[in-house]
Amino acid sequence: MSSHQWYRAAGIIGLAAVVMAGCASVPKPTDQMAVSNAAISSAVSAGGSQYAPVEMTAATVKMERARQAMDREDYESARWLAEQAQADARLAEKKADSAKAQKAAMVVSDDIRALRDEINRKSK
Repeated sequence: MSSHQWYRAAGIIGLAAVVMAGCASVPKPTDQMAVSNAAISSAVSAGGSQYAPVEMTAATVKMERARQAMDREDYESARWLAEQAQADARLAEKKADSAKAQKAAMVVSDDIRALRDEINRKSK
């Protein structure tokens, strides 16, 4: 083998190694997709659609875009979009929890006010 052929073969092998390493460097984000789907389900169960519709819409749109990226084998984009969907879903869940807690606090406050009124009426 001449030196020219040797350099060419080494170059091709090197290029193949770089291409293979590039493909292997971003693994398929199946775990992240599952975690993000679970976060969206949890947010829906918590009332996110009712109390945080903007965040829920963002989460579901980003999750759909993550699925599309997975179909294209664009795993880096899929992971990033799934992570964003998870963050949006968690925010929606926390907003829903907060809204429900505020409602419950208002009910308790109204009950306390009613009890005070009843006590004041009876003491007169």
